[in-house]
Amino acid sequence: MRPARDRAMLGRVNQKALFSRFLSAAPRRLHLAAHSHHYWPDVTLEAQQTAWLDAALLADEKWERVFGQVLPSCQQHVARILNLPDPASIAFGPNTHEFLVRILSSFDPRRPHKILTTDGEFHSAARQFARLEEEGLAEITRVSTRPFDTFEARFREAAAEGGFDLAYVSHVFFDSGFAVRDLSAIAGAVRDEATVIVIDGYHGFCALPTDLSPIASRVFYVSGGYKYAMAGEGCCFVHAPDCWVMRPRATGWMASFGALAQAQAGAVPYASGGARMMGATFDPSGLYRLNAAMDLLVRESIDIGAIHAHVHALHARFVDGLGRHPEHPLKPEALVVPIRETSRGHFLTYELPNAAEVQARLLDAQIVTDVRGNRLRFGFALYHDSDDADEAAERVAAALA
Repeated sequence: MRPARDRAMLGRVNQKALFSRFLSAAPRRLHLAAHSHHYWPDVTLEAQQTAWLDAALLADEKWERVFGQVLPSCQQHVARILNLPDPASIAFGPNTHEFLVRILSSFDPRRPHKILTTDGEFHSAARQFARLEEEGLAEITRVSTRPFDTFEARFREAAAEGGFDLAYVSHVFFDSGFAVRDLSAIAGAVRDEATVIVIDGYHGFCALPTDLSPIASRVFYVSGGYKYAMAGEGCCFVHAPDCWVMRPRATGWMASFGALAQAQAGAVPYASGGARMMGATFDPSGLYRLNAAMDLLVRESIDIGAIHAHVHALHARFVDGLGRHPEHPLKPEALVVPIRETSRGHFLTYELPNAAEVQARLLDAQIVTDVRGNRLRFGFALYHDSDDADEAAERVAAALA
């Protein structure tokens, strides 16, 4: 039976029953990498099958089903969770990198792009920026995320200097778990109206309660379903505000989906709303899974705030449990973001000189974590309960003793 403390936080939901197929596939595996590859709820299996059956039934006409029903439903879910005023501002694609490329392709190619970002961005953005910098195609200003207490003030100060084509910052930094406290203040610090602001929300969407309504008309927001949205790969999205009527040079046929039957003469046409940021043909099955996962949360009356509180409670329980077993390297002082810091995402990050070795030892004990350089990450999720946190502390301590 699920502990009463978990039932109180999530209502009467038996969250483990929602993920029975993933959990039963490897019963001994202790999956503490929800921040990397979040388990999918059972309802996504039927959704995947529905995508296949729609393709069989509708063949060429399946795109009318996708664009007429499946995608609009996904837009509604994303807009609801982020409190966006217009679901039509949202476009979908297989990954967030293609949205970044599309935005970059909207800038003047005759001079280097001036980009303000941080030293804590995920590899896709960091690598893309570095590659442009190598060729002299971009001038990058990187604000250090550490110390965390002063990060936002330092980023706002840099943004206020102006002159940037792009300001790109994560809501939750992938290499630490630190969460930006005030996205509105970050956006407000960019006084130059010509600067495009992009918030990378991949570690925030469906993890941290997020209200974009105060800045929806000013910022782009990119995220996807691979992590906390529980929908797997291939269903990423961008919120594109109406104030930026971009005509990306990196563009695909879906960016003018509504005009395909018309003669393609003159200036290249673009759809209205976020659809102008669409690319080319992609596998729509991820959208079916995303709808199924979001419908499940609605049906079970599970909101993002409840999930967030549940996960942070598990973090505290795990750290407390480890404290009862001193013979291991995962000390509270090794946490990159201290447990007392509420501005953090859904994973704990330990900085260790031998992080890869520790991760390998845990994997040998069927405890799944992941490592980024000298940082070892532990991610908890909706499908964990207090018993899992207790078991995690015991098994991790035993594996590393």
